[in-house]
Amino acid sequence: MQRVPHPRRLIALSLCLTLATAPAWLGAQEKKAAEPAPAEPEKKELRIIAFGAHPDDPEFQIGGCAIKWTQLGHKVKLVACTNGDIGHWGMSGGELAQRRTAEVQEAARRMGTEVEVLDIHDGELLPTLENRQKIVRLIREWKADIVFSHRPYDYHPDHRNVGLLVQDAAFMVMVPYFCPDTPYLRKNPAFFFFPDGFTKPYPFTPDVAVSIDDVFDAKVQALDALESQVYEGGATGTPETRAQRFGDDPVRRLAFLKRSWSSRHGNLANRFRDELVEWYGEEKGKAVKHAEAFELCEYGSRPSQAELKRLFPFFD
Repeated sequence: MQRVPHPRRLIALSLCLTLATAPAWLGAQEKKAAEPAPAEPEKKELRIIAFGAHPDDPEFQIGGCAIKWTQLGHKVKLVACTNGDIGHWGMSGGELAQRRTAEVQEAARRMGTEVEVLDIHDGELLPTLENRQKIVRLIREWKADIVFSHRPYDYHPDHRNVGLLVQDAAFMVMVPYFCPDTPYLRKNPAFFFFPDGFTKPYPFTPDVAVSIDDVFDAKVQALDALESQVYEGGATGTPETRAQRFGDDPVRRLAFLKRSWSSRHGNLANRFRDELVEWYGEEKGKAVKHAEAFELCEYGSRPSQAELKRLFPFFD
């Protein structure tokens, strides 16, 4: 006669079979998330990170404010998301990537900032999961209060994709099981866009406009280190560009650079004059000659006017 197993044995056997055939997501739940970044008391030091497409974009877009923050004791990191290895008319590859990395390192030394260049080919940056993870880790590791990037509506594919990657990192920097190897942030940083002149789907609309008159000369001195771009014309230069811009004359080239960037930042000041008056008052706002401006991204935290003044402590 066939022996019938005891009911308890049947239950145990059934449980073993269930676990053996359980879907993979049950095991995935056991994956340990990183601990959050340690809670800190209300801090006075701000931590700012800016992402540009190439080794020069963050310096161009936020160099004035970067100097102002570092002069006040805050920490600023500028990140180039590609190595710039095709950004010159007469050279390319590893030689150019090394040259441009050395240039931004010297600019960072002059500004008092930190810098990092990602080893991704110029012109080939894509909004992949791997690259999103890189951006999330960089923001977390820096413990950023403020994050900057291009808008995703720019002329260059690398610029657009930096904007997409940084937007996609917002919120995810707080998710424990996304990049669980890196401590997540307890609070979403404030994310801002650099200015541009494009109008579709909508034009750049600044939430903050900052006078850089007091640090304009220091910014020009920092940009002077980016010789391959500011004196040789980068990808769209010619063999004659360096001579036309007095690249081998230390005095005349600085004068050229100052005129060029005075025009650029003067145009921004005039374009955003109403915002400068709003932040500085009528008299001071109308007197600003050189400005940088930034638009708040809605995917990050949404600081109040008082909080914006804490993040941009330049208006007293």
